[in-house]
Amino acid sequence: MSVHHPSVQRVLTGITPSGTPHLGNYAGAIRPAIAASRQSGVESFYFLADYHALIKTTDPARVQRSTLEISASWLAAGLDTERVWFYRQSDIPEIPELTWLLACVAGKGLLNRAHAYKAAVDKNVAAAEDPDAGVNMGLFMYPVLMAADILMFKSHKVPVGRDQIQHIEMARDMAASFNHLYGEHFVLPEAEVDASVATLPGLDGRKMSKSYDNTIPLFAPAAELKRLIFSIVTDSRAPGEPKETEGSALFQLYQAFATAEETRAMRTAFDDGIAWGEAKQALFERIDAAVSPMREKYEALIAEPHVIERHLQEGAEKARAIATPFMAELRHAVGLRNLAVAFAPKAADKPKAAALPQFKQYREADGRFYFKFVDGDGRLLVQGAGFDSPRDAGRCVAALKQGAAFSMEGYDMQVDGASIGTLAAGVHADEVRRALAALAA
Repeated sequence: MSVHHPSVQRVLTGITPSGTPHLGNYAGAIRPAIAASRQSGVESFYFLADYHALIKTTDPARVQRSTLEISASWLAAGLDTERVWFYRQSDIPEIPELTWLLACVAGKGLLNRAHAYKAAVDKNVAAAEDPDAGVNMGLFMYPVLMAADILMFKSHKVPVGRDQIQHIEMARDMAASFNHLYGEHFVLPEAEVDASVATLPGLDGRKMSKSYDNTIPLFAPAAELKRLIFSIVTDSRAPGEPKETEGSALFQLYQAFATAEETRAMRTAFDDGIAWGEAKQALFERIDAAVSPMREKYEALIAEPHVIERHLQEGAEKARAIATPFMAELRHAVGLRNLAVAFAPKAADKPKAAALPQFKQYREADGRFYFKFVDGDGRLLVQGAGFDSPRDAGRCVAALKQGAAFSMEGYDMQVDGASIGTLAAGVHADEVRRALAALAA
C-alpha cells in the first residue's frame, strides 16, 4: 500500500481547464489554496482536470490553451512544486483505470441522483424532449471520475463549494462499497467548505463567472485591466453623495485585494461621497499593484511553455510514484493477477533464496525525506540524511545503486564531499560495499 506519515493530512484540489483564469478564481481558489499548501503537516495535491474539461467542451485548442494559462497562473501566483504535487490528470493513466473499478461498484441509482445529471434531465423534461437528450456518458460518469481523482491519492480533505459536497459524498459511497467487497483500501474523504473564501462580483454585480461573461482576466494587461474596472456598473449617485459599501461590486473587489487599514479608509471614502471615477481609479491601482509582479512571471511562463511542461511532467512522476503501486494493489484485490504467480506450485520444502539488501524511502514529520539501507535480514546498515525533496533522496539512492563511490569520515558517509548519511552502529564500510554489490548483481 502507498504509505505516508499517519499525522499528515492530504488535501486535493482539481482545476478544470475550460477558460482563462479571472480575479474571482484567484481570490476564491488560487490564493487560499497556495496559502494552505504552506502549512506544516499537510500534503497538497493540485491537478489540471483536463479529462473533466472534455465533458464541457469539444474544442481541443481551448482545452490546450486553458491548460497552459491555468498552469502558468498557479505557478506565477507562487505555487511551490517542490513542496506540493502539481500534475495533469491525463498524465496519470491509473486514474481512468480506477474509474472503471469504481464504476463496477457504483450503483446507477446513485449516479441518477447527481445534481448535474438531474439538472440536464429536468431541463429536457421541461422542454418536452427525451429526458436524456444531449446527455453524454461523460456527464453521467463525472462523479465516478471525480471519485477516482480523490481516492487514488487517499485524500483526507477536498476543498469544494457547497454545490460539490454531493460529489464527495458519492466518492465516500463508492469507496465504502469497494472496501466492503475487497478489503480496506480507500480512505473515506471529507468535504471541506470554507465559508470565508471570497466570492467576487463581476462587471455587472453578479458573481464573477465565465457563464455570465462578466469576468476580469487575472493577468489582463494593465490598460485592459483599467478599461474593465472602469466599465463596472455603478449607481447614479453623484460625487459628494454618501455611497453604500453593502452590495457594491467596487467595494467588494477592493476589499479582496486591500489590507484591513486600506479597506477601512475606502469605507470612510464611500461614506464621504467619493466619486465613482475616483473609486474605480483606486481599485485599479490596488489590484494592479497586487497582480503586476505575478503578471510578469505569468507572461514569462507563457512565453516558455516547455518550463510549464517540465513542472507538469515532474509532478506526474511524483504522483505516479504513489498511483502505480496503489493501482497494483487494487488490481490484485479485484482478481486481476499474474496467473503464473497465483497458480504456481507450492514449494514448502524448497529452500528460500536469501533476501537481498534494499533501500527504503520515507518522509518524516519534519517534512524532510529520508532513506534507509538494510541487509537481507532487515538489519540497518546506513541511515540516510534528510533531504528537501523526494527527488533529491531518490537521486542519492540511485547513485548508490549505480555504484557511486563513497568515502567515510568516521561514521559519516559522503559522496563527492557531501554528507548523505551515517553508518549504523557496529557496521563497517566494507559491509555496505558488499551489500551494494549484492544488490547490483
